Amino acid sequence: MAVSVFDIFKIGIGPSSSHTVGPMRAARMFTCVLTEEGLLKNVARVQSAMFGSLGATGRGHATDTAVLLGLSGHEPDTVDVEQVERFLASIRNEQALMLGGTHRIDFCEAEDISLDGMKTLPYHANGMRFTAFDVQGKPLVSKVYYSVGGGFVVSEEMAQDHERGRSVAPNLDVLPLPFHSGADLLRIAAENTCTIAQIMLRNELHWRDEQEVVRRLLTIWRVMQQCVARGCRTEGVLPGKFKVRRRAASLAKRLRESPSAAADPLAVIDWVNVYALAVNEENAAGGRVVTAPTNGAAGIVPAVLHYYMNFVDGANEKGVVDFLLTAAAIGMLYKENASISGAEVGCQGEVGVACSMAAAGLCAVMGGTPEQVENAAEIGMEHHLGMTCDPIGGLVQIPCIERNALASIKAINAARMALHGDGVHYVSLDQVIKTMRETGADMMTKYKETSRGGLAVNIIEC
Repeated sequence: MAVSVFDIFKIGIGPSSSHTVGPMRAARMFTCVLTEEGLLKNVARVQSAMFGSLGATGRGHATDTAVLLGLSGHEPDTVDVEQVERFLASIRNEQALMLGGTHRIDFCEAEDISLDGMKTLPYHANGMRFTAFDVQGKPLVSKVYYSVGGGFVVSEEMAQDHERGRSVAPNLDVLPLPFHSGADLLRIAAENTCTIAQIMLRNELHWRDEQEVVRRLLTIWRVMQQCVARGCRTEGVLPGKFKVRRRAASLAKRLRESPSAAADPLAVIDWVNVYALAVNEENAAGGRVVTAPTNGAAGIVPAVLHYYMNFVDGANEKGVVDFLLTAAAIGMLYKENASISGAEVGCQGEVGVACSMAAAGLCAVMGGTPEQVENAAEIGMEHHLGMTCDPIGGLVQIPCIERNALASIKAINAARMALHGDGVHYVSLDQVIKTMRETGADMMTKYKETSRGGLAVNIIEC
């Protein structure tokens, strides 16, 4: 389980948290192992193998290029996105890379990166293996990692410990106000006469002071704003064979310049669509985004936050902080009790979770009680149950980009519905999270980010 708001909201690059950010982090982790064991200078070759969902949709999700960047020592949150194409071109042209950023080795992408979508490693659909060889071709070290959603990576040893029933998560009992369920959150809020955001803040103070928490959360917000701004000024087409046209910039221009838009009472919906489309078009283009809680669903929390700041009276940066803290608390419940991986439970674990988080955050900053916030989160997921992950061509474009826009509107509606109630409702958040996990387990593999079912096979050409 992620125990910090900064585990749920991470700055990274597109197009996928599990298929791009995760493999990039894993590849860099492997280079760190080589360095720590004093083997880096002895390496002559590295082979990387992607399995399961990573292998099935790796090309479209830029898994192969993420591995190149990670082996070269780059990290998702700091790599210069403007220079990525230059980095990759250098590796491909020279047939060599700087392993860990310091040790040059020969590297033939066609031979040294394999994608096997038909084989799945034991513990998760997103498995990968890295093997380093010396100049004689003798294996020096081999490591298996799993990208388990939202950019989280676990080693094979950690996965084995989890399988044996051993906890691989930090001990939550050291936190001031530990929680494992929605019921826990409501109980703690009642006992301490506080909000869910205040519970989260108390726990964050275990690691860093309040000023640092606020500063880092506002940095997350600024990156979200920058992403929307870039998406709203960038036109053209997205990478990939379908040449999907970017729409956020033209729609934003039309809304700004059209007199009829100003008089349209539903124009706010168009603006929310713009915000979400802008983020997910940036994500699809490999730009800088905030994983929230995944890249495939990265547009929903920013879109709803922009709605709050631009259309809700009294909105301010304190509200932004409370929104993000509240949303992260809900995201943690899904991470611990179900999944945020499309390869594990389908898109309900990405877009559905993000909608649930955004609904909770908006409800909280619009004056909702903890009970109403829990209700908003439940509504946000209940109406995404069973949503499949079937990206056409393995690209995080269709239906992913529009899906974020629709879910953003759902999140706003869920928050408003909850605010019009008293927090009492029949289905609890914990029950809907349990249902989501069970639905994901029952879902056929072809509908879980393999591009072997649904729209991915019925729409061959666009």
